[in-house]
Amino acid sequence: MNAAASPPLNSLDLPKPPGETRVVVAMSGGVDSSVVAALLKEQGYDVVGVTMQLYDQGEAEHRPGSCCAGQDIFDARQVAARLGVPHYVLDYETRFRAKVIDAFAQSYAEGETPIPCVTCNQQIKFVDLFDMARDLGADALATGHYIASRADGAERALYRAVDGDRDQSYFLFATTREQLRLLRFPLGEMSKPEVREHARRFGLAIAEKPDSQDICFVPTGRYSDIVEKLAPQAARPGDIVHVDGRVLGRHNGVMHYTIGQRKGLGLGAAGAVAGEPLYVVRIDAGQARVTVGPRSELATRRVFLRDVNWIGPGAFDQVAAAGLEIAVRVRSTRPPAPALLEIRDGEVCVEFVDDESGVAPGQACVFYESAAPRGRMLGGGFIRSAESAARFADAPGQRPAVRA
Repeated sequence: MNAAASPPLNSLDLPKPPGETRVVVAMSGGVDSSVVAALLKEQGYDVVGVTMQLYDQGEAEHRPGSCCAGQDIFDARQVAARLGVPHYVLDYETRFRAKVIDAFAQSYAEGETPIPCVTCNQQIKFVDLFDMARDLGADALATGHYIASRADGAERALYRAVDGDRDQSYFLFATTREQLRLLRFPLGEMSKPEVREHARRFGLAIAEKPDSQDICFVPTGRYSDIVEKLAPQAARPGDIVHVDGRVLGRHNGVMHYTIGQRKGLGLGAAGAVAGEPLYVVRIDAGQARVTVGPRSELATRRVFLRDVNWIGPGAFDQVAAAGLEIAVRVRSTRPPAPALLEIRDGEVCVEFVDDESGVAPGQACVFYESAAPRGRMLGGGFIRSAESAARFADAPGQRPAVRA
C-alpha cells in the first residue's frame, strides 16, 4: 500500500493501516505519555510501551513531580497493564549519570547555565530509545512532548504546539532529520486540559498527576548539592565584583549564581550601590569571580553558538553564509524574537533586533522561521558567548536590518 492510499485513520503519516503499524511509546509514567499510548491503542496501532529508568529510584520515590524513577515506573506499568500493551523498563542510570548529570555539574562549574532536558533528549532518549525501537521492529517512536510534526516532502518538520503555554520545541532543537523520520508527537495539536480529559475518559489513575519538574534528578530541589558533589571546584570561594571594578564581597562558589540573578547575592549593605538593584552579569569560573551590575548591563545584542543543529530547508552553511532573517528564543519562557542568523569569521552568530536580557553561556538559542504562534522550528545551538549591547550603542549601522 503506498502513502497516497493510506487510510485516514493512520494519524502518523505512515503508509500502512494502524493494525500493521508498530509504535513504541516512551512512557514516563506521566499523564502526557500515558494518553499518547492510550490514544494510539484506541486507534488500532500495535503499541509497545517503554520506560527508561534514569536515576536512583529511592531518592525520587516520594517526591511529587519527579519522572523516570520510583513511582513513575510503577505508574507506567499500571497504565500499560490497563491498556493491554506490552511494557519494558530499560535501566540507563549509568549512561544518564555520565551523559546528563555529570555534564550538568561540569557546565555549572564552568560558569554556564545548562539545560539538562535538552541533553537528556539529545544524548539519551532520542539515542537509546531509537535503538530499542528498531530492535522491536517499530515503524514509529511516539512521545508525549508538546510539539507538532508534519511531513515536508521526503522529510519531516517541527512546529510549535497549539498550546503555547506547553510548547516544548525549545527543548527539542537538537533533534536530527534522521530522528524525525521515526519520531511522532501526537499531542502537538492538543491543549493540556484536553489531554487530562482524555486521561479521565480512559480511566487512567494518573489523570490528575502533577507535571514533572524541569530538573528531575535533583531530589532535594537544590541543584547546588549535586554540583558540589560531582564538581567540587564549583564551590571554590571567590570575589563578587561590581562592573566598575570594586570588590563588594565574597561568595561560596560560582555554582550558586546564574546570569540575570538578583536575589541571594549575599552582599547585604554592600549591595546598595548607586541606589540600583544589582544583577549577576558575568561569571568567570576560572578566576572564581562573579561580576554584578545594574540591569542595563544584562542587555545583549549578539551571541555566538556551538553545536548547532539545523533541520530547516537547505544546507545550513549556505543559508547562514547569506544571512537569514529568523526568530529566536534564548529561554523557553520567552516568545521568539526577530534576529539575523549568519556566519562571521567562521563562527555561527545570532544578532538580535532588540536587546535580549539575561543571556547566559550554556543556554540554548533556538531558531524559528517566524515569530508566529505555530511557527516552524529550524534548529538551534548552545550559546558559547554573548556580546553586550553596549558595544552597539555608538554604531547603529551594526544593527541587523531584520523585520520586527
